[in-house]
Amino acid sequence: MTYEEIIQFHGHECPGLAIGYRMATAAMENLESFPAEDEELVAIVENDACGVDALQCVTGCTFGKGNLLFRDYGKHVYTIYSRSSRSGVRVHFHGNDIPESLREDRKALSDWLLSASNDSILSVTQTSIPEPEPAKIRESIPCAFCGENVMESRIQQLRKKPACIPCYEKLRKFNQNDEAGIDNSRL
Repeated sequence: MTYEEIIQFHGHECPGLAIGYRMATAAMENLESFPAEDEELVAIVENDACGVDALQCVTGCTFGKGNLLFRDYGKHVYTIYSRSSRSGVRVHFHGNDIPESLREDRKALSDWLLSASNDSILSVTQTSIPEPEPAKIRESIPCAFCGENVMESRIQQLRKKPACIPCYEKLRKFNQNDEAGIDNSRL
């Protein structure tokens, strides 16, 4: 995909998208890889910011295919692992050389990020990680309380019945309130 197509996918241009694009392209160049059609690559992202949309477009890693893993660490770090070469690369956006004058102008900052040298904004290191498990297709089980199907690995047991997480939490809270003598009629 071109960067313009990635902007269309994301919905707007912004510095975060430019950062993710640069991080993902640096990883792909380092791995000498092509976008994943299936699970040939696995991406582990350490934030849920705009740049992850660029990563999906550049690497072919998506939540739906099970080869995009989210770790909520709040860092601009992507680790891309190639199953075929059994190697990985960790890309960290440090942004050390961003001119102070650009920090308030989103468009100018985005343009600068797209043209900056990798060394001025990124650190790219080879990494060794345990190979991530392939995505698993799991059975769906209906929640005994709302009737909606739920992935079996997310089912909770409530009153010896299968419950989805929202029903489990709501009914558990309901039961705690009932035990405490709180009026549950508004729940």
